[in-house]
Order: sequence, then C-alpha cells, then structure tokens
Amino acid sequence: MSTTCRQETMHSVWDAPYFTGVTTMNIYCTPWCSGRPKPENTIRFHTREEAELAGYRPCRNCCSTLPRGSWEDHKHEIKLFIPAEFNFEENVKYLLRSSNECLHRIDNNRIYKALSVADETPVIEIRAGDCRELVVRFLGDTAPSRKWVRAEVARYVREWFDLERDIVPFYRLAESDPLLKGPVQSFRGLRTVGIPDLFEAVTWGILGQQINLTYAYTLKRRLVENFGRSVDCEGETYWMYPTPDKIAACSVEDLAVLRMTVKKCEYLIDTAKRIASGELSKLGLLQTGSHQAAEKMLTSIRGIGPWTANYVSMRCLRFPSAFPIDDVGLHNAMKHILGRDSKPSKAEIRQLSAGWSGWESYATFYLWRVLY
Repeated sequence: MSTTCRQETMHSVWDAPYFTGVTTMNIYCTPWCSGRPKPENTIRFHTREEAELAGYRPCRNCCSTLPRGSWEDHKHEIKLFIPAEFNFEENVKYLLRSSNECLHRIDNNRIYKALSVADETPVIEIRAGDCRELVVRFLGDTAPSRKWVRAEVARYVREWFDLERDIVPFYRLAESDPLLKGPVQSFRGLRTVGIPDLFEAVTWGILGQQINLTYAYTLKRRLVENFGRSVDCEGETYWMYPTPDKIAACSVEDLAVLRMTVKKCEYLIDTAKRIASGELSKLGLLQTGSHQAAEKMLTSIRGIGPWTANYVSMRCLRFPSAFPIDDVGLHNAMKHILGRDSKPSKAEIRQLSAGWSGWESYATFYLWRVLY
C-alpha cells in the first residue's frame, strides 16, 4: 500500500461539534464558516439533522451540508470517503437488477447519471477509488463552477448510498438471526440504496402497485421519456425524472401515453399537485419524527396505502424502522430461506422479525436482495 493510500485510508471523517443557525437568512453554518452574523441573529443546533428539521438550509459558503473530512473537492472530480461497511460492487449489482432502468447506466463497474442541482445539470461517473473512497467525475463540460453545487452532488451520492449510517449494529444482530445471517454474509457491504427525491419515491411506489417489477420499469421509462428532461453528454443521452410541476399541469388524457389505469394517472397527478404546492414535502414528513407518523400522513392521500408509505419511509425518508410487512417480495424471500412450500403468515412474520427492532428497513432490503 502506498503512502498516499495509507493517508487516505486513515482520513478522519468527523462532524462539527455544533451548528449555528442564522435566523435572518434561514441557513445553518459550521463553526469555521467565515461569515460573522450578529449573535442576536443566531441559534445553536447540536446536529445538522436538528438544523434541517427546523427548516434551515445549508450554508453555501462553508458547505455545511457535508461532514468535515467526508469529501475532497478537485473541481472536475470529487472524492467521497466511505465507511468500512460499504462494498461498491455489491451496490452496483443491486443497481443492475433491471436492464430497463432509465435514470442511470452502468458500464465497466462504473455508474453514470445526470443530476439536476439548482440551475445546473452535472453528468457524473461514480467509481471505486484505490482506497476507501468513491471518485465522482464530472463528464464533458458539466462540472459545476460553484463549490456548493459540487457539495450538493457529493451529498446526493452519500444519501443515495446511505453512507452516513453506521450499520455495524445491524450486522451484529444479523449474525444470530436465522433469516438474515445468510443474506448478510452473501451481500455484505450492501446499503439500502435510496431514492432521495420524494416525488420520484412516491410515484415509483404508485407505479409499482399490483404489477410485477418488470412492467413497473416499463411504466417508469414511459413516464420519464415522455415527461422528463434529457441531456446529451459524450455521445450518451441521460434522463432525469419529471418534476412535480410538470405532472401537476397534466390531465389524465395527457398521461394516456403511459398506458396505465385511469386511477393510477389520477393518483400521480394528485401527488404531483400536493408536492408542487408544498402541501406534501420531504421536510414535513421528516418533521413528524417517526415512520408511523409519516405513514399516517402519507396514507391520508388517495392512492397511497401502507405498502407505498413504508416504501417511501425506507428509501427516501430513511426511517430505519419502516417495515412493509405485507410486501410479497419479503414473503417470498422468507419462504425461500426457510425452505417452505408456502409463505409465512403475518403472525409468523411478526414473530420472525421480533429481533429486528430499529433495523426493519435494512432487514427487508437484504431479504429483497435474495430475490434478484
């Protein structure tokens, strides 16, 4: 191992001891920010999460959106330092589960994706670095000129792969769990790959209701290619998910090109209108404080049932105790691991999952992985 590699492997990732909220600007800063607001215009937060749940935005000057030491900015590429319990190849294998995916592509163990950040559209390549790092390279001339935009790209990738979470406790409980021991050994380093955008997460859940996964991806591609935005870069076309504003302005007739039920079209439009108006937001759902409260809020919306609500809580809101207990894939995975001819009953599932408290979402995700 080279000296450089040793240094980077030992790179210390740590967060600020506190964050300063600037009440006049509604932003939160790190203690080392060069800005100097008046003391009477500040409020102290213990954590970044506390500041964001209070409605404060990250400071663009000090890039308070990221833990100090979690990334390096090299303008045309950025490096993200990753925990030991992360295996890039395992996460790539998960992302390869459908050949009909339209929002990213994978080639030679590298992920390619376009993002929409502020008024810029960076196209990125993500690959494993030489040490405990991910290298995010900006393709073509899409490298953002502003550091805070590059920080937002870094934050997106970290959230996508749930890199902030310490999953060691999950691995400890899985060691003695008859259902989880095998999957964790087989797929160690897999994270709950997320869907950071609320509109994408909710509508993906709606699209997948009562149909198989293959057809769900077909519907997703139709939605994206008819109503999303694309960018061409280095000979490839990259698509981005439609915005809620775009779908909110549609009628059911406009969505006929998707060739799905009228009810699903209505659900899609209604959800888009709620998010576009601010009635439904990721922050609002996170401020509920629990997946049960978020589920209650989500299921009050027509077309969103307990399964979709828990799916969103798992992959977008990141509540670790979210548990889609009625999921058919979960039942089939349990049936397969237990070597049974029939699926376990709901009562059996509750008994089998009794030891997963606080990690139900990760347990579910690893069991789903068994089926791919």
